[in-house]
Amino acid sequence: MRCHAKDLFPGVAVSIIVAVTAQFLAEHYDTPAMLLALLLGIAVSFLGEEGKTVPGIAFSARTLLRLGIAFLGVRVSMGVMMGLGWQLIALVAGGVVATICFGLLVARAFGHKWRFALLTAGSVAICGASAAMAISAILPRDERSEERLIFTVMGVTVLSTIAMIAYPILVNLLELDANQAGVFLGGTIHDVAQVVGAGFSISEQTGDSATLVKLIRVAMLAPIVLVASLLIRAYAKLPADGTRPPLLPGFVIAFLVLAGLSSAELIPAAASNFLSQTSRWLLLTAIAAVGMKTNLKQVLAVGGAAIALLIMETLFIAGFILAGILVLT
Repeated sequence: MRCHAKDLFPGVAVSIIVAVTAQFLAEHYDTPAMLLALLLGIAVSFLGEEGKTVPGIAFSARTLLRLGIAFLGVRVSMGVMMGLGWQLIALVAGGVVATICFGLLVARAFGHKWRFALLTAGSVAICGASAAMAISAILPRDERSEERLIFTVMGVTVLSTIAMIAYPILVNLLELDANQAGVFLGGTIHDVAQVVGAGFSISEQTGDSATLVKLIRVAMLAPIVLVASLLIRAYAKLPADGTRPPLLPGFVIAFLVLAGLSSAELIPAAASNFLSQTSRWLLLTAIAAVGMKTNLKQVLAVGGAAIALLIMETLFIAGFILAGILVLT
């Protein structure tokens, strides 16, 4: 075990350094830390190709990633979310399901198959980069799995940043009230950090509402992964190595357990805050490691049609949620 830890240390340390650097730059230049961690990781991708850092980078990109997603469960509180009312909860949950179905339906028109469609639509519908990495874990792997994941993480992060800037302007133009604005921002922007940034840039009430709505989408991560796993096992062809992805990965089970404990208010506030912050740092470290494993030329080769698909999915969920708000409120 000691020898194993010694092998992993250089790569894990490098991943943490990149994550800390990304967070420092994000705080000083008002740029998403996830995007900076990914780009900085890509800039030093040679570290993931050879040398003593390779095992630790692979460990960070896989194990630390899954641990970070598991700890996301402490952010979910069903009791608090119920305060929004069944209609808005149904609207947000419906937006998640509808966006995934839309992505699967239109993907072929953009020249992509169901794997890429599920990955992009799921990340747009649920919680951006975190959802992309969770969904990637249940997809049958092939030689292009890594590049699809990197492209999706990069794409949804950029689009989420654009939405953080553009959607508050749209909210003002449409003259939505604070609650309507919160539902729209929380129900459409991909990443949690950008939802918070957009919401509180309008008002404290909008920020609180947007964060709460976003947590409904985060809570949908586990059921979506479970349903997708069942469908993949039932209908998808076996990968080349003949092994199926797990029905429900351990990190998703841990996510559900923590979400249940959080909803039952069995996790002390200090522990919940610690696990939430730990989750953010683990995901930041993991995405830095994923960047270091990336071949940028292969990622860019995914092409313009993939960008168009992501944009269409983003516009779809925005239109769906906006229409629902105008009908229900």
